[in-house]
Amino acid sequence: MPVALDLRVCPACGDRASCPQPEGTTVRCGSCGHRWSFRKLPLFALTGPSGAGKSTIGPLLAQRLAGDALVLEQDLLWTGALQEETPGHPVFRATWLRMAAMLHQNGFPVVLCGTVAPPELEPLPERAFFSDVHYLALVADDEILRGRLRARPAWRAWDEPRIEEMLEFNHWIRGQVDFIDTTAAPVGDIVAAVEKWVRAKLPV
Repeated sequence: MPVALDLRVCPACGDRASCPQPEGTTVRCGSCGHRWSFRKLPLFALTGPSGAGKSTIGPLLAQRLAGDALVLEQDLLWTGALQEETPGHPVFRATWLRMAAMLHQNGFPVVLCGTVAPPELEPLPERAFFSDVHYLALVADDEILRGRLRARPAWRAWDEPRIEEMLEFNHWIRGQVDFIDTTAAPVGDIVAAVEKWVRAKLPV
């Protein structure tokens, strides 16, 4: 049976669906009716405000999860037309979900490191490609985040209004998902805690 890596493209007729139609672990083409199976795995979102430690933890986590999960940096696709002004950045988010679902067809769950919140992923049609989306936030004290963001290179454009917006997110996300405070925790302990969180939720 023909299959496709991009789950929005029908491997039989080539139609590209604007809204995918998964039914359990199969996808149905809205044009020709063809159905094909796909791997439906959980997605892990390691979120939190900028400056809380995601970029530090990500490479170390990738080493620990090698062979079991793929760790990716969200900002990789924040470029060109995907740098949209629409609140929530739905095209950017949907593109990432499509990419993660494609990588899942290789048999490895994806851990996506980047500032994201459930309201930005859960309403998207591509969310149906995943068995679950698990969220864990890295957070830190406000003054620590201010210092880290002010110290970043100028090209990152962290002015004071943008820093304050990120501090608001730092407070908000704590009430939405599980979190780890990185203010004083050793990096090794944080990596170990995130690895434990991922492994506890990996499919058996």
